[in-house]
Amino acid sequence: MKRWIAFGCGLVISVLVAIFVVTLYRPQIISTLGELIEKPLDKYTIENLALKGSALQSYGPIILDEPLTTRAAYTAYRFHFMSDSKKVTGLAHIPASDTGNQSIKQYPVIVQFRGYVDREKYTPGEGTKRSGEVFAQNGFITLAPDFLGYGGSASPSADVFEERFETYTTALNLLASVGSLPIADSSKIGMWSHSNGGQIALTVLEILGKPIPTTLWAPVSKPFPYSILYYTDDFNDHGKALRKRLAKFERDYDVELYSLTNYLDRIAAPIQIHQGSADEYVPQKWSDELVENLKIKNVNLKLDYFVYPGADHDLLPSWNLVVSRDIEFFRKNLR
Repeated sequence: MKRWIAFGCGLVISVLVAIFVVTLYRPQIISTLGELIEKPLDKYTIENLALKGSALQSYGPIILDEPLTTRAAYTAYRFHFMSDSKKVTGLAHIPASDTGNQSIKQYPVIVQFRGYVDREKYTPGEGTKRSGEVFAQNGFITLAPDFLGYGGSASPSADVFEERFETYTTALNLLASVGSLPIADSSKIGMWSHSNGGQIALTVLEILGKPIPTTLWAPVSKPFPYSILYYTDDFNDHGKALRKRLAKFERDYDVELYSLTNYLDRIAAPIQIHQGSADEYVPQKWSDELVENLKIKNVNLKLDYFVYPGADHDLLPSWNLVVSRDIEFFRKNLR
């Protein structure tokens, strides 16, 4: 009897020790095959997305839907495409074609990433429409995705952090799909971005490591997750719920693997940055530091940095000057 009691006690202790070890080393659980068990959000680390991005050639068709506005120089269309089996909608501006030319003329493409907008206030083209019209007038196709959860797009992940990471995969899949448009010159693709769209563009440049000419308007460029915690003052709960989710995320994942500031050396594209000195949402200091770090990490990087005295987050009242500099930048780099 005593032997069975001792055996039972030993078994219980062994189980408890095993549970303790599994709990302690949960992020590094080893499978029976000797391989690390991948956690759901591991695939979104910048390094893992780089492995996926390098394999993207032509992901799927971009479908132009109904025309919304027709002008002498361009037509605005709604469009949609599939990103990892989810429908994503957006707004496109297509330059007017020469009707006397029987061959299909191809145009360089600027993919646009907007800043953050509340879903309740969002309308397609929010944050990109005005510049998209000007670019189209100057001979560029523009494609501005709504992103998941916006416009007519499918719903994003219920996980707040995966929802954020899905903006990267949406951007990657859209870039890979540009070649499906017969009028698009897929060898001439640039990116335009504003605010939170800037951190998307920077992350995409790190993932792909390709020389995609990119302009950044007041880019969010601080480390993750500070880059989102900074804005929680405006939340009804001042970010309490988000911090709880973040605490759980940090138990399971290394946040450094998701932070763009750790991979600036991967950027190999010509970049133009615009920053207003009176910006209340992205302090000038952020862009100053970004430029300094980019120059340190990439000695030969082609980088132009413009600061506009008194300009706000939307680069007002210098908007026209900023856009004209972007047009010149894209003409030079998308020959």
